[in-house]
Amino acid sequence: MLTLNTRIDAATQVHDTLVLPWERRERCRMRAALASGEEVALFLPRGAALRHGDLLRGDDGRVVRVVAAPEPTYAVRCGDPLALARCAYHLGNRHTQLQVCNWGLRMRADPVLRDMVLGLGAKVEEELAAFEPEAGAYAAAGHGHGTASPLAPVPLRQKIHRPMDVDGA
Repeated sequence: MLTLNTRIDAATQVHDTLVLPWERRERCRMRAALASGEEVALFLPRGAALRHGDLLRGDDGRVVRVVAAPEPTYAVRCGDPLALARCAYHLGNRHTQLQVCNWGLRMRADPVLRDMVLGLGAKVEEELAAFEPEAGAYAAAGHGHGTASPLAPVPLRQKIHRPMDVDGA
């Protein structure tokens, strides 16, 4: 069985594809089947999720491209930017993973959250689409492609200064 164990930035040849929905691309250790039907073991360092287009090298040197599988999602659109911002705020407040698109938001299908955004004035369309949620403000890399995140760095704990910590006191 082929073991996929290394992310790479580029390859001159891609030998196969690994088509997975988001829920499986969040995992770094699993068994799966390539598009050709060959079984593979995924054994990557813990951390960043697999993103559509990522390249993985196997233990035998073959390269596999990750493809985001279509899955049940909702397209959330609003007539005005304020309503869309409200939807994004309330979804984020519930730690919902979202894909930010130029036309609105995409989220995984969840009837309770659909009803909430409908109540906020959104239009919601069911769709079968590849889901690529935002990496998040504290992600180690922007979209998992090895680039530094343009978002907030992980906050460091600040030292608490007490009067007894001052030299000479």
